[in-house]
Amino acid sequence: MAKLKEVRLGVIGCGSMANHHMGYFKNVARLKFTAACDIDPQRVGDAVAKYGVEGFSDGNKLIRSGLVDAVLIATPHYFHPTFAIEAMSSGLHVLSEKPVAVTAKDAARMNAAHKKYPNTVFAVMFQMRTVPKYKKAKQLLDAGEIGPIQRVTWIITPWFRPQAYYDSGTWRATWAGEGGGVLLNQCPHNLDILTWLTGTPNLVHAYVKLGKYHHIEVEDEVNAYFEYASGATGNFITSTGEAPGIDRLELAGDLGRMVLVEGSNKIEIFKNRVATSVFNKTSQEMFARPETDKITIEVTGQAGDHQEVTTRFIGAIIDGTPLIARGEEGLSGLELGNAMMMSGLTGKPVKIPTPRDQYDKLIKDMAAKSTFKKAAVKKTKADMSASFHK
Repeated sequence: MAKLKEVRLGVIGCGSMANHHMGYFKNVARLKFTAACDIDPQRVGDAVAKYGVEGFSDGNKLIRSGLVDAVLIATPHYFHPTFAIEAMSSGLHVLSEKPVAVTAKDAARMNAAHKKYPNTVFAVMFQMRTVPKYKKAKQLLDAGEIGPIQRVTWIITPWFRPQAYYDSGTWRATWAGEGGGVLLNQCPHNLDILTWLTGTPNLVHAYVKLGKYHHIEVEDEVNAYFEYASGATGNFITSTGEAPGIDRLELAGDLGRMVLVEGSNKIEIFKNRVATSVFNKTSQEMFARPETDKITIEVTGQAGDHQEVTTRFIGAIIDGTPLIARGEEGLSGLELGNAMMMSGLTGKPVKIPTPRDQYDKLIKDMAAKSTFKKAAVKKTKADMSASFHK
């Protein structure tokens, strides 16, 4: 593949998220926005008028147009794999919005396609990895600041949505239109950060509530317990029906505890002067505890967000520099979310890797019962001309 001096980028799906991306493209060096696609003539027409790009109603025609070197896929989740694989097979680079797919099985298909076409760059839009406090937490954990992880707890409930949000599109919060609720729509970033920081658990037992707070088909509350191969345990609690919500991530290790709380640029570490495992075996006092020092780390800087992810994507294509998140990394958090959903729907613990064929069938069965009857969803992926509004 010839070395590029600039990357001609096409956007598939012209919904609200795509319009956010389009707005900062002018600030990304060596990016030339050349094409946009949506099945809604008004949306694609707006993009054409505002940015002077070529408009398409068929995503595959955009891919084969010769006008683009790469695509940003901002369609509803079900169609990410379809367009990503088509693009890679056509020699195009791919930046996919999160989640990369609805099921781990489809994410694995995307990863296999990238392995087949290794000259393409495949990235996923995990902009939360650019948040300074998460970058610093990753650095501290990798350096062993709190030792081997014993427990992780994330209460992530600032995702409140009123019923009007779900009523804004007939595809929203339906099995056939979206494939899930809070785990698939609001929490992919959190599940990615969780697996990025701590690795992927190997067992999940979750309680999932469908339409507990809203008139929807899918989950709006999740309480999950999970275990790692190391013996560490975890909890993940999320909801779109709780207000005011809270975002509190706590990681306990052999050498202390790390806490990240919403609205703060500080990371608090409660550092044991003697490792818990050592103190446990050596202390002669019945109720003794390790002495602890509180360390407060001020985290500075601003998140690069979507623009940084896109800038790094362009840099990876032209210069071969590292991505914020490789497309293959979209699988880990998605698989954890799939395991939570499968456990919640079946009432049984689920091992990771998930039984992907079984999960795929489970979601298809749920979609078959869906009240979402939009005609476009009845078409096969091969016939699907483009994207719905995201």
